[in-house]
Amino acid sequence: MNPGPNTAAPFFTWPVRVYYEDTDAGGVVYHANYIKFMERARTEFLRHLGFELTVLEREQGLIFAVRGLSVEYRRPARLNDWLEVSVGFEAIRAASLLFVQEVRRDGDLLCEGRVRVASLSADTFRPLALPDFMLDRFMAHTAGMAGELSR
Repeated sequence: MNPGPNTAAPFFTWPVRVYYEDTDAGGVVYHANYIKFMERARTEFLRHLGFELTVLEREQGLIFAVRGLSVEYRRPARLNDWLEVSVGFEAIRAASLLFVQEVRRDGDLLCEGRVRVASLSADTFRPLALPDFMLDRFMAHTAGMAGELSR
């Protein structure tokens, strides 16, 4: 279910304002906070698709856990910057999602990441296949992307 190189396209963007608490002693966004910004954007993306994490846990017994991530930092963000955090898919698998994300300021790339998220049973923490209704909605939102994502 990997679409191949250069096919991931962001199809959801979440705005983030940089607050004083996000910065380090040098006045720039602390590196770990970019990961928090990406987490918020993924959560809001799921909410945008109609998936509330608490409802998925309660009704489907499903939770998500980050299995791995890689982040490349390009330029610093600073206090009061308005950032756009994008979310796209690189791969959709039966029990995992590989997200590609970017953090931009006025169109300039500041940070990019790849985040593998596992779908787990809330009871056992073992892999749990994503329900068909979720996979269908994910696939519907990737229809406009270059290349193909398949189950």
